[in-house]
Amino acid sequence: MKKIAILCLMMFITMSTNVFAAGAINKDGYYKNIRLAGKVKIVENFGDIKVQVVTAFPDIKVKSVTSFPDEIGEWQFVDSFPDFTIQFVEAFPDIKVQFVEAFPGLP
Repeated sequence: MKKIAILCLMMFITMSTNVFAAGAINKDGYYKNIRLAGKVKIVENFGDIKVQVVTAFPDIKVKSVTSFPDEIGEWQFVDSFPDFTIQFVEAFPDIKVQFVEAFPGLP
């Protein structure tokens, strides 16, 4: 009986660790099937992704570029024909971003 209790406790700890370790962005740089690279439009309401700007512990580091936003974390801000839209929020974001001048991507 004691062995079963210990086994159940170990399984619970393993499963809960995986849940807490899972981030909003997968290892390939996608958030809910949206590749976090490309042309981005900022909207006031109903954005594809709610974004909070932070200075520490981001989900992704973003570099604003003027052309060829091909790599994860490279965003070109546009007014038309975006790949996805973002809405800046102060609370309850989908993802947290830190704007950087170099080395964009997953931290």
